[in-house]
Amino acid sequence: MRALQVSRLAPDHAGCAIADLPVPEPGPGEVRVRVRAAAVNFPDLLMTRGAYQLKPDLPFVPGLEFSGEVDAVGADVEGSAPGDAVIGGNRFGAMAEYCIVPAATLRRKPAALDWAAAAACPVAYLTAYVALVRCARVAPGDWVLVHGAAGGVGLATVDLARGLGARVIAVASSAAKRDAIAALYAPEAVIEAAPGFRETVKALTGGKGADVIFDPVGGDVFDESTRCIAFGGRLLVVGFASGRIPEISVNIPLIKGFSVVGVRAGEYGRRFPERGAENIAAIDALAESGAIRPHVHAVLDLADWRAGFAMLERREVVGKVVLTP
Repeated sequence: MRALQVSRLAPDHAGCAIADLPVPEPGPGEVRVRVRAAAVNFPDLLMTRGAYQLKPDLPFVPGLEFSGEVDAVGADVEGSAPGDAVIGGNRFGAMAEYCIVPAATLRRKPAALDWAAAAACPVAYLTAYVALVRCARVAPGDWVLVHGAAGGVGLATVDLARGLGARVIAVASSAAKRDAIAALYAPEAVIEAAPGFRETVKALTGGKGADVIFDPVGGDVFDESTRCIAFGGRLLVVGFASGRIPEISVNIPLIKGFSVVGVRAGEYGRRFPERGAENIAAIDALAESGAIRPHVHAVLDLADWRAGFAMLERREVVGKVVLTP
């Protein structure tokens, strides 16, 4: 089978190459999937140079989310059969014609989504759902401020928040990204990612501030977000793309009456399996109804993986880049 293989950890993905590998066989409780589309995520890029917390044994195939068809099932597998259209996530292994995953981690592909859109859905929309629904309890009419709104998770959060009836303020760095977000999801406002955004947020919300702030950036963005959050608001800590983990004096949330909530979507599902299953079912129902519409920035052949990786590294992407093995 054709696969992108990492044979050594190196800068600029120098240890990556397309390889012809044996088709793997599923073990007990496992399923082999014929991959139709695999999304590219920043952890994939970091993993190829050993800069991610998960360090698979060499050689390995990157790729943590995919869509495809069940090709073969191992012993003791129930509920999956060859030909089933599925989506799923794995820690690595998806950037290949075939991948092996635990059967329990798969779910049916919503018929409303094509292969590329389905591959773009698992990680981003699960994070957005846990953040907005489980952690922030977003209600119709809430003002939701989304930082990093052009990224895969940020754009999914804009889409989902709109689907939940919230009023969305999306924040993005470039005019091209802001125009794309506005055209895709028509939030109430799309503003520049620049110091002083708090004044714009206050003006848009009539001086109240945002009820919910989704922050995958950290650093100065987090600091300024504490100055434009509504009383009783929820500040969602999703990541630290800025490179600086912020600190906060606890008298600030005390005086302003807001909560700081960490978002770990995968861990949420592991600790609360029933709720985790409910999360996935809700996302799939929203996709089937058209209430959410995952956006794919580009679909590339697996052979063009380097171009796809470069798009992410240059921060050109609005939504997700998807590779087709």
